[in-house]
Amino acid sequence: MLDEARITCKLAARGITPDARQRDAIAALVSLAGTQRARQAKAGGASASQGVYCYGLPGRGKSLVVDTAFELANCRKRRLHFHEFLREMNRRLVSEPRGGDRLGSVSRQWLDGVELLCFDEFHVHDIADAFLMGRFLDTAIAQGTRIVLTSNYAPNALLPDPEFHERFLPTIAQIERCFTVIHFDGARDYRFGGEEAEVPRFFAPLDTTSQHALRRIFTHHEGNRTVEPVTLSAAGRPLAARAAGAALLWADFDALCVASRSHLDYLDLAEQWRGLILDNLHTSRLTQAHTLQRLVWLIDIFYDRKRALFVASDQPLAAALSGLEGAHDLSRTLSRLAQMQSRTYHSTLEGGDHAATNDAIGS
Repeated sequence: MLDEARITCKLAARGITPDARQRDAIAALVSLAGTQRARQAKAGGASASQGVYCYGLPGRGKSLVVDTAFELANCRKRRLHFHEFLREMNRRLVSEPRGGDRLGSVSRQWLDGVELLCFDEFHVHDIADAFLMGRFLDTAIAQGTRIVLTSNYAPNALLPDPEFHERFLPTIAQIERCFTVIHFDGARDYRFGGEEAEVPRFFAPLDTTSQHALRRIFTHHEGNRTVEPVTLSAAGRPLAARAAGAALLWADFDALCVASRSHLDYLDLAEQWRGLILDNLHTSRLTQAHTLQRLVWLIDIFYDRKRALFVASDQPLAAALSGLEGAHDLSRTLSRLAQMQSRTYHSTLEGGDHAATNDAIGS
């Protein structure tokens, strides 16, 4: 049985003493996990506490607390990044016969057997995603699925585009009515201030020293595999890479982020390889909004999958990103980059692929 003491103990093992808002979230998660799956169609309406919505600035411990509770919860559960959810739903919609409530039908299929659902980094910036998410939440709540969302956005800040925001207000009202909403407002970003990794992962400038370091990293993980150019597939589209091993991909920034690509490409790469060497990053390219957004997506997805990331750029990446505009959730990217360079970031490249796969249904 899930209880607050077990969650607190697991956090203490990682050196975390929960602050006030984290304790509120733990209590809400324990309460949610203790409720039985409710078939709302029979019960006569949605429960007032069918979910937990944790929001706040990056690095405040939202995912840490939620993931800890999720790991301990004993039920049929699923946790995944919001990008992955959108990909799965759109794939199902393509094959769903036309007519009737296609989105509702696909939502019910997707939710089948899931008692506890966790979306990490929940966000809505696009009106098409907003429509999909609104119908999906309607279905999940009607079926009594317990839902946990983590986000950098307060519910009322979702879909901030003033042209479309009003159309998402019914879903926002539903979240505020059916979820316990907790604002993680602590001052500390837990991802900053950690000890740097023993072996550096980010290199600047773009010189022979950086190139030799990247080659050593590739050779360390891939042995005697030849470093030679290769053309691969990312989400069905060709990608020219410097080298590809069994675990590690080595590619240039222009091919990955300047070229026209989407989050689907990065999801595919994170599924094929446990680490990425992102080479030849000229930070002047980041002033282009589309290029910057692609880098944000790439870092988000590789961080969520606990993939290794090695970067060679003409100047330190964090400094180049600070103060830039043109991409959603850039502050989260800076927070994640800080952790990805620290000793506390343990990637699947280092530990093999035996790391827990939270996106699978399990008990």
